[in-house]
Amino acid sequence: MNHFLGIDVGTGSARAGIFDQKGRMAGSASQPIEIWKPAPDHVEQSSDDIWRACGAAARAALKRAGLKGDAIKGIGFDATCSLVALDSADRPVSVSVTGSAEQNVIVWMDHRAISQARRITATGHPVLKYVGGVISPEMETPKLVWLKENMRNSWKRTARFFDLPDYLTYRATGDGTRSLCTTVCKWTYLGHRGLDGAGWDAGYFRKIGLGDLADEGFERIGRKILPMGQPLGSGLTGRAAHGLGLAAGTPVGVAIIDAHAGGLGMLGARMGGAAITPVALNHRLALIGGTSSCHMAVSAKPRFIHGIWGPYYSAMIPGCWLTEGGQSATGALIEHVIASHAAAALLEAEVARTGTTIYELLNARLDALAKSGRVEHPAELTRDLHVQPDFHGNRSPRADPTLKGMISGLTLSATADDLARQYLAAVQAVAFGTRHIIAEMNRKGYAIDTLLACGGGTKNPVFLREHADITGCRVALPKEPEAVLLGSAVLGAVAAGTFKSVLAAMAAMNCAGKVIEPARGRLARYHDAKYEVFHRMHDDFLVYRKLMQKT
Repeated sequence: MNHFLGIDVGTGSARAGIFDQKGRMAGSASQPIEIWKPAPDHVEQSSDDIWRACGAAARAALKRAGLKGDAIKGIGFDATCSLVALDSADRPVSVSVTGSAEQNVIVWMDHRAISQARRITATGHPVLKYVGGVISPEMETPKLVWLKENMRNSWKRTARFFDLPDYLTYRATGDGTRSLCTTVCKWTYLGHRGLDGAGWDAGYFRKIGLGDLADEGFERIGRKILPMGQPLGSGLTGRAAHGLGLAAGTPVGVAIIDAHAGGLGMLGARMGGAAITPVALNHRLALIGGTSSCHMAVSAKPRFIHGIWGPYYSAMIPGCWLTEGGQSATGALIEHVIASHAAAALLEAEVARTGTTIYELLNARLDALAKSGRVEHPAELTRDLHVQPDFHGNRSPRADPTLKGMISGLTLSATADDLARQYLAAVQAVAFGTRHIIAEMNRKGYAIDTLLACGGGTKNPVFLREHADITGCRVALPKEPEAVLLGSAVLGAVAAGTFKSVLAAMAAMNCAGKVIEPARGRLARYHDAKYEVFHRMHDDFLVYRKLMQKT
């Protein structure tokens, strides 16, 4: 049985997972990565630190799997869509107001380029049609404009700008090929125009103040662009192989964004033994829940939805158009609500004493509160407590990074029970955001009734239950819970030639597991009412903002 390595770099850690060709995990490991926040809305990392963490995770995964490095027949990488800056000698170039060279990665969630994104959107350039009409500060071209305007020396010194997934394959192979996934989804590359640089729109770059990139023939951001899973160069270099504990020459596939790897690990999953068809895909949405959440669906023809990213051609499943919704803060919002509450320290002490997690404690407390309060379902504990979840702005479908969050229904009490209710209200708010995204997708031709869910948030039964009940969709979990790592391993299997295509590898290595059905009847009507509150709170926030503009 052949084995393949998937390496996933998230916001807080690098993870490695080893899978066989039937999608069964043999071993995995994780290593933390450092993060800096030197100024408001600035979030930075180090590419060297990230690579070290990848090596440590890969070696630990091999040990846990009981395998030697030469047992790995192919490698796939995924990562967050963060911006990496290197000079002509591949040394890090600072992107930080601190001037530290080590801090050469602008993390995806960094919002320093809000004003640049607003100016780009105002141009109305036709390229923006393929990002839902509104460019996000989480994408790369606004970040590039910010660097050029605010850090001229770094801009001039940088010889190579990478999306983080492409940096990882460059570090592994020395091949500077960029991924069709990263460039289409985050750099405004128009994949339907072709490969090898044909999709760069020089007029767009000149319009937004980055004409020098066009004049250089896009050398700094990538002239060669290939679909995910295509083999790169001669495989692993000797130096990279040593760091990862693998054999030199091991095939490495073109990379993918982390959430999109989760989509690969789920959208093609077999359910009830039925083969995946275009009709079935029209009913499916991949929900990848972590620090943020991504919502991915694919269609045979492009669907243009204001405020929702895409349509992106062949950015995840070859030949299909990807529609991508998202929420900028989901896991981060829930963690913030918990950590900022007065009762958090008390519960953390109980976590330390019992060896459980704070989520398990809160979930158990919600069940107890429901019984003592004589409500039919724990969801009803938030009847008078509502959260508007845009604490870090709104990615989709309102596409406004300046929005702020709200909580309605607070009292003078600050007990652990109050924290449990606020935690539940935050989870529900995230689920209402997902419902809003699905509604906009369905208005444009989708018929989504099934969520295939993975990621850290989806290991929480309350998160899953509320998403099923609030969206009215069944929630299917992958048989292999580490679907993001599996998605990366799929790319390694394709690069190795074990499967002829990404679709063939998906069909062989993916399978759905547990399915959660949504509630109906009175509880569904309860959530319908709270969904109205969700929209009303947004409208009220805009009224407050307008009133304050008078001062």
